Amino acid sequence: MERTGAIEKQSMVRLENIKKSFDVSGKSVEVIGGIDLDIEKNEFVVLFGAGQCGKTTLLKMIAGLEDITKGTVYIDGKKSSGFHPGVGMVYQTTSLFPWLTVMGNVEFGPKARGIKKEERRKKAQYYIDLVGLHGFEKHYPVKLSGGMCQRVGIARAYCNDPDIILMDEPFGHLDAQTRYMMEEEVEKIWAKEKRTVIFVTNNIEEALYLADRIIILTECPAVVAKEYRIDLPRPRSMVSEEFLALREEISQLVDIPRESEEKAV
Repeated sequence: MERTGAIEKQSMVRLENIKKSFDVSGKSVEVIGGIDLDIEKNEFVVLFGAGQCGKTTLLKMIAGLEDITKGTVYIDGKKSSGFHPGVGMVYQTTSLFPWLTVMGNVEFGPKARGIKKEERRKKAQYYIDLVGLHGFEKHYPVKLSGGMCQRVGIARAYCNDPDIILMDEPFGHLDAQTRYMMEEEVEKIWAKEKRTVIFVTNNIEEALYLADRIIILTECPAVVAKEYRIDLPRPRSMVSEEFLALREEISQLVDIPRESEEKAV
């Protein structure tokens, strides 16, 4: 809990001394070394760090998809155990049902909960339109581009009315131009459909473009190295002086090649 004067503010997500170890060849290997973190309602938080530093593992523990070795996760003030119905997830790969159309994928959650067809179709159509896929309702995933499939995944997550959306490097496999377009789309959707978002990436530009706050994790065992509250106005320019200064500062903390260097490899 945080206190401002006499007013107590409750976090939407609270992590208390979260630790995670895996058994590797009979030895216990710690990947998360003790993380305390509070995330506010409607805040867009980016978990940032080098590859294989435990970001995805931490996200899965928040989602209830990975057991916690030690510590506690609280969702909206209540101790979380197992998958929480108020949490939606967008994965690195699209994870769409190939036998369902765009409409079928987006309405899947409400349909599974028994919501009547007319109501769930209206809701699904709203989110399909929101992610820019109007006219593709009857298309199957095999007929869609990678970026379009991720739009379906985002619409599907929102259609379940989650309080919290977890995104695990959802644009990492896209080409640079499509990735930037998807970052713009996510920012616009978040601005319109406020949710608490926890987003995993190891791309500095992506983190700075999207985040209210960036949580920088160390290499394994991961702990919080530093936090940055990003007060740049939205939509953000990736070539502004302030943006580039922050990019340079963060790149000094985390050993990640610049995008231009990655392309040259």
